[in-house]
Amino acid sequence: MSQTTAIWVLIVLALIFANLPFVLQRPLLFLPWPQKAEQPRPALQRWALFIVFSALLGGLAVGAYVWLSQQFFSSSMSVLLTTLSLLLIGAVLFYIPGWLNAGRGIHKSLFDRFIELTVLYGLVGLLGTAFEAGIGNVFPQEWEFYAITYSLFLVLGYPSFVMRYLLKRRRVLVAQ
Repeated sequence: MSQTTAIWVLIVLALIFANLPFVLQRPLLFLPWPQKAEQPRPALQRWALFIVFSALLGGLAVGAYVWLSQQFFSSSMSVLLTTLSLLLIGAVLFYIPGWLNAGRGIHKSLFDRFIELTVLYGLVGLLGTAFEAGIGNVFPQEWEFYAITYSLFLVLGYPSFVMRYLLKRRRVLVAQ
């Protein structure tokens, strides 16, 4: 994969992932605290789900990093297909929390959405670091880099934030 293709893949994924927590009402993560209208679970089971889900997500992220950083120059199509297959596995993993609460009107708080946004920012950042490691050396970054890129990630998610929280929804009364 060329450097230009890697950058565009990263920008498109950042745009999608930044808007995802505000577009979807279903949970993307298992959180250790209950959300409104979520299936009631004991605290121990809730924490166990949180730990197992976090370990699976972390394992997928580390595996994707190792695989993509070593296979970057093999061929453009194989790296792109590998990236898409890893994204598909991640999508299935993010689908599980909502699937277990199917049919319930879960209401995520703004705090829950920002936690999901932060996790997705970390995944996009790890993918970018994997692309960078595949091209050459990974440059060390200070806290300013992460503050700026997180701010840019928040800006990418602003349209769906506006749609979710700032636009007034007008109810249309239908004359009967």
